Order: sequence, then structure tokens, then C-alpha cells
Amino acid sequence: MSTIITKKLKRKYDEDVKQALKEKFSYTNEYQIPRLEKIVINMGVGEAVQNVKMLDAAVVELTKIAGQKPVITRAKKSIATYKLRQGMPIGTMVTLRGEKMYDFLQKLISVALPRIRDFRGINDKSFDGRGNYSLGLKEQMLFSEIKYDDVDVTRGMDISIITTAKTDEEGRALLAELGMPFRKR
Repeated sequence: MSTIITKKLKRKYDEDVKQALKEKFSYTNEYQIPRLEKIVINMGVGEAVQNVKMLDAAVVELTKIAGQKPVITRAKKSIATYKLRQGMPIGTMVTLRGEKMYDFLQKLISVALPRIRDFRGINDKSFDGRGNYSLGLKEQMLFSEIKYDDVDVTRGMDISIITTAKTDEEGRALLAELGMPFRKR
């Protein structure tokens, strides 16, 4: 993804979104205006308990999607039912900030989400009460960096968009102004 598109999204925030939010919520101070803080992408790989190579494939795929090397997450406690011991690798996650964050958000909005079959928009109720938004994708092949032939197992991922908004309404307005395709009611 080129940085020209990324700079367009950042420029859109600086020139249009800030002004629209300032008018809508009548902020008096520039620092009250909500902004994106970070995006966290988490890919759980439960099959890694039996086969560690599954985790390596997930790391490669998440690196391609995010443009940054993910860290391996480990089990916090043992669960005998799942043959899981404390400290075993069970997933990968990456935290994006700055330019890579805007790059990923643009890719998510314009490439990945429209590829979902029968897509009518994303749920606008998945906020946490403090303006942060989370969504889950069922497959990693929605991103153009992942080739269908290279995928051994379809894995989903959780995407959390962390903002500085104080309420869900402010967070929803921020993401809608940035172009997030919320479902029409």
C-alpha cells in the first residue's frame, strides 16, 4: 500500500474530520477532538498446541497484512481440557501506530471489508463504552497480500481500533467520518 493513500487518510483527518467533529460536539479545545491512537490485530491459533508450524504460518500472514512483525502470545494459565499448558504459544498479535495504522485502516476500509460476501456494512454497536471499536474477520484472505494458494488453514482475526474518544457516540462519529462503512438502519 502506498504512502500517498495513507497521507490522504491522515490529511482527511486533519482537514475535514477534525472540523466536522469540532462542529458536531462543539469542542473548545483542539485536544478534545477524538483521534485514532492505535489498532491492535490479534490472530488466535489454537491449533498451535498440536502443530507449532501453524503458528509460523500465522506470523507470516499477519506480517504481510499489517506490514509489521507480530509478537507471539502465550497461554496465561493451563487448561487440561484443551491440553494447554501455561506459557505455550497460542496466537499472534500486532499493535499499529502512526503511518502504519492509517495504512492498515485504509486497506481495511477500501479493500478487505468490501470483499466480504453479501456485505451490507459493519455493526455500529461493537463499541466498548469508551469509544473503542472491535470487529472480527472470519478469514485472512480478504486482504490482497494473502494469496489463496499459499493458505493452508483459514484463520480469523480480531481487530480493535483504539481512539481517544470519551464516549461511543464520539468514537462512532470519528470512524464514520474516516469512511468506516457502518450498516444503514
